[in-house]
Amino acid sequence: MSKIQPHLFVIHFSIFVTAEPVVEENKTCGKILTVLSWIVVILTMPFSLMVCFKVVQEYERAVIFRLGRLLSGGAKGPGIFFILPCIDAYARVDLRTRTYDIPPQEVLTKDSVTVSVDAVVYYRVSNATVSIANVENAHHSTRLLAQTTLRNIMGQRPLHEILSERESISQHMKALLDEATDSWGINVERVEIKDVRLPVQLQRAMAAEAEAAREARAKVIAAEGEQKASRALREASEVIGDSPAALQLRYLQTLNTISAEKNSTIVFPLPIDMLTYFVKAKEAAAQSNML
Repeated sequence: MSKIQPHLFVIHFSIFVTAEPVVEENKTCGKILTVLSWIVVILTMPFSLMVCFKVVQEYERAVIFRLGRLLSGGAKGPGIFFILPCIDAYARVDLRTRTYDIPPQEVLTKDSVTVSVDAVVYYRVSNATVSIANVENAHHSTRLLAQTTLRNIMGQRPLHEILSERESISQHMKALLDEATDSWGINVERVEIKDVRLPVQLQRAMAAEAEAAREARAKVIAAEGEQKASRALREASEVIGDSPAALQLRYLQTLNTISAEKNSTIVFPLPIDMLTYFVKAKEAAAQSNML
C-alpha cells in the first residue's frame, strides 16, 4: 500500500501540470483574438458599428457567448448592446408568457377506465442565461414534460376524482412542472385541465345510472308527500267529525271552487241528510226482508 500511493500522487500531479498550460494557452489565444477583433472594428469604422451594435426589445434578452464562453454580466437588454465581430455570438430569448395546448392524451385511470384528457399550460422564461446554457431547447423540453406529467398524474387517480377534483389536479401538476423546469430557467405560471372525454358506452351507462338515481329520489319524495298528505287528511277528518257544520262548509267551498273554473260542468247541490235518509231506509227494508 505504501508503494502505490506515490504513483497515484505523481499521476494526479502530472495531470494538473499538463492541464494548467492548456488553460493559459486558451486565455492567451482569447486575448489575442479579442485585440485583433477590436483592431478590425477600429479600422472599419463607421461601417463596423452597424455590425457591432444590436437591439433587443423590452420583452427580450440577449445571451452573449465570446469564444464559446458565456460573457460575464449575464443576459443583456433590453435596449442596445455591443458585440465584437467574429468572436461573439448571441441568442435572443423571449420572456413573454407562452401557451401550450397539450393534445388529448389517452390515459388508463386507476380504476381501469380509458379516458382522453387535454390541458393547457402557461409558462415563461425566468432566467434567459440558464434556459440557453443548461438545456438544448427549453420550450420543447417543457412541452414534452407537460405531456408525460399529465399522463402520470391521471393514471394515479380514479375516474371520480378526475371528474370532480380538476382544480387540485391542476395545482399538483403545476407544482411538479415548476419544480422540474426550475433548472431550465422556466417558470410554469398556470395549468388548466380543459376537457375529460369518456367512451360513448361509459357515457350511456353513467347517464342511465344518473336517471335511475333521479327516478328513485322522485319516488321517495312522492312517497313522503303522500305520507304527509294522509296525516293531514286524517287530522282534517277528525276535526270535521267533531263538527258536522264543518263538513257542510267544506262541501260548499268545494262547490265554489268548481264553479270558479270556466267549464261546462253543471253541479246540483244535494243535501247530505237526504242521502243519509235513503241509506237508512234501504237498511230497514233489508232487515224486514230477512225477518
